Amino acid sequence: MSFIEINGRRIGPDCPVYIIAEMSANHGQNFDQAVDLVKAAKVCGADAVKLQTYTPDTLTIDCDSECFRIQGTLWDGRNLYELYKEAFTPWEWRPKLKRVADEVGLDLFSTPFDDSAVDFLEAMGVPAHKIASFENCNIALLRRVARTGKPIIASTGMATLAEMDELVQTIHAAGGEQLALLKCTSAYPAPPEEMNLRTIPHLACAFDVPVGLSDHTLGSAVAVAAVSLGACIIEKHFTLSRESTGPDSAFSLEPHEFKAMVDGVRMAESALGEVHYGLSPAEEKSRGFRRSLFIVEDVKAGEVLTRRNVRSIRPADGLHPRYLDKVLGCCAAHDILRGTPLVWEMVRQGNAVPSGFAQKGLNGSPG
Repeated sequence: MSFIEINGRRIGPDCPVYIIAEMSANHGQNFDQAVDLVKAAKVCGADAVKLQTYTPDTLTIDCDSECFRIQGTLWDGRNLYELYKEAFTPWEWRPKLKRVADEVGLDLFSTPFDDSAVDFLEAMGVPAHKIASFENCNIALLRRVARTGKPIIASTGMATLAEMDELVQTIHAAGGEQLALLKCTSAYPAPPEEMNLRTIPHLACAFDVPVGLSDHTLGSAVAVAAVSLGACIIEKHFTLSRESTGPDSAFSLEPHEFKAMVDGVRMAESALGEVHYGLSPAEEKSRGFRRSLFIVEDVKAGEVLTRRNVRSIRPADGLHPRYLDKVLGCCAAHDILRGTPLVWEMVRQGNAVPSGFAQKGLNGSPG
């Protein structure tokens, strides 16, 4: 399907961009701060807020051997289990946060990381599910989520085209009819030069699904650029303040920045418009600044029109410039003052109107 529907909201090409505020770990293990994030996301123009549903034990094991130490990322040297223990959202918060989101008019859904998370979220009645980039090869999870029948938004970070095809086929085979894909670069933060946004229209064409962007770059320029390439979903990490010490705060947008991104996205989607040539309504008043043919020196009746007394100048009140060669060498039908827009009634060839000049359809419009 080239669109999905979440809570009655159609998402896909030619629909308003669906903007998701990713809370992630930015609540700092404080429930009131999580509530404030939901409310702030609404004020900033988000359409949805997203959580992540896991515990440290559903992602990894508590082991301090070298392979469980993170290398080459924002979290260098940290132990996986300890990082997820700090970052996870307490499960008992979710129904309460969903009520808050419902009250303010936001969709709230989550990324499950195992079957127990899917069961929990289904009992909550979430309207959709998200598949994280790190789970897009987790075939068992894909099947479990697909069997819910809910819309699925899957990130494509690190996946090859063949792996994405496997994901799509797995979800469809398990009964998942509504699927959207998000172009994603799974680096934190992600370098803009590695975003490869031209993949967005290719994904849409390859799989005939809505395609968006899960954006881990700093700032909002990449998200706005993605919209110009057809992104119909934007997901961005959201924090109340980057001064907090949360695991994800460094690559999250603060409220004023998120609002600016939303405004930029809305402006970009509005500017895309449709294929159009000719005047737009806003250009009507500018039409007069085009050139047209004018008498630029006083001319007597019968005097020959030459490049000395006829020119193509602004404004556009006279004949179209395309007729300059046609009137040169003709005669003035009557006296014409300097600064007069030239029209066909002023032109004679000898004692007659030049052949074809006065026929219907040849009186060129000035624009």
